[in-house]
Amino acid sequence: MADIIRITELELPALDPYRDTNEKLLKQNGIFVAESPKVIRTALSCGYEPVSLLCEEKYITGQAADIIARCGEIPVYTADSGLLTELTGFRMTQGILCAVKRKPEPYASQITSGKSRIAVLEDITNQTNVGAVFRSAAALSFDAVLLTPRCSDPLFRRSVRVSMGTVFQVPWTYLPVGSPDYVQQLRELGFTTAAMALRNDTIRIDDPGLRNKDRLAVILGTEGDGLADSTIAACDYTVRIPMAEGVDSLNVAAASAVAFWQLGKMSR
Repeated sequence: MADIIRITELELPALDPYRDTNEKLLKQNGIFVAESPKVIRTALSCGYEPVSLLCEEKYITGQAADIIARCGEIPVYTADSGLLTELTGFRMTQGILCAVKRKPEPYASQITSGKSRIAVLEDITNQTNVGAVFRSAAALSFDAVLLTPRCSDPLFRRSVRVSMGTVFQVPWTYLPVGSPDYVQQLRELGFTTAAMALRNDTIRIDDPGLRNKDRLAVILGTEGDGLADSTIAACDYTVRIPMAEGVDSLNVAAASAVAFWQLGKMSR
């Protein structure tokens, strides 16, 4: 049975994960925070281990009751919405947060073994975009996501929320620090590489030869600068999404959805 603890002192060390704080520090401590009942349920279903819950009082016997029951004997900290807003620095519109233990990050070779479609994110730092790319990858049957070291962490709270918990469902990991020639590593793992870029020397995204590749890695770059020139030069293909006159590009999250639909397993 859960240990229901009514908060009387905001400075309790056990409440540190829920403060308006640096998420990189939470990562160093092996923890992330999941927000909303749906996201927390998905994390639990995917084998993530809860550390504690922070819940508005009225939800303990309401929409959070099944989550509390699933979490076993962990502390459930509770208070009214005003006190929780003071603690977290924002209004908890979904009424519940969960501090969760991170899982060890696998090697790229582990999560790509036997996979036919993967996405690679290069230096994407916008948390909303990272979460949206994961949601598209899950919806459109991409098998895994690899991230370069400068990418924002998929388990940061905003990315988790935007992804609707799909960051727990799609296998992912970071490429090693100091491995600039990651395109060659992808090739050694057996993938044809396709750089999404605005170039003249490109093929259209609906090219049938590209869609029919047995193993394909679709590489997406950050907003503004896009992919590095060295990445584009190293890839097997440079791919563009045809645009209407007067429009030169899509947001990376929107571009990922188009690419995953056109090049994914569902379209073959």
